[in-house]
Amino acid sequence: MSRILIIEDEAPMRTALTDLLTAEGYRVLAAADGESGLQRALDEKPDLILLDVMMPKLDGFALCAELRRLANTVPVLMLTAKGRIEDRVTGLDAGADDYLVKPFSTEELLARVRALLRRFQRQAKAMEKLRLGEIEIDLARQTAVRGKKQIYLTAKEFAMLRLMAEAEGEPVTRERFLDAVWGYAAFPTTRTVDNHIASLRAKLEPDPDEPRWLKTVHGVGYRLELEGE
Repeated sequence: MSRILIIEDEAPMRTALTDLLTAEGYRVLAAADGESGLQRALDEKPDLILLDVMMPKLDGFALCAELRRLANTVPVLMLTAKGRIEDRVTGLDAGADDYLVKPFSTEELLARVRALLRRFQRQAKAMEKLRLGEIEIDLARQTAVRGKKQIYLTAKEFAMLRLMAEAEGEPVTRERFLDAVWGYAAFPTTRTVDNHIASLRAKLEPDPDEPRWLKTVHGVGYRLELEGE
């Protein structure tokens, strides 16, 4: 069951969207302002976000931009009364995947929801397996093998690989690693990230001192460079 987060400050609209999506079989989460919506998006990890633009505390453009800054790739469908071309461009540039202007038909909304979920589920499935030279990594089953020889990776190392794979070649900051892999309750340092990357390189790279796949982006963090990139 797909989980959809609605971030909308108008209670009647939020209730109507919740009822509509629940009737379609989705599990619905909701937030009434941008700040709580961003926190729910990071904590709950929904499959899709329906995002209003004009909200208190944090508007939809800023919220979406912050998600992308944190390398969060959840699909975002913006729902707004701001229908000018300039507003649409701003929303898409902020990282939204689609943009629907109010008022809209329920049929069109549901069609766009289905399309976004299909697209991102295909992408997620494609990212379940990685090949690094002779090494095959199954992120879903958390296994790694070189030929027939098992490679032992920790749960955090698998989580770091998944995060870099989902970033699709873009660098992942050390802060993003700490937020996504260790969580807010832990108190690691950015050096913790560097140590785990060093461990991954020792296990996966032919020459850890000259990494082929786990690249350092100086001043930012790390990126995963797959074959063909």
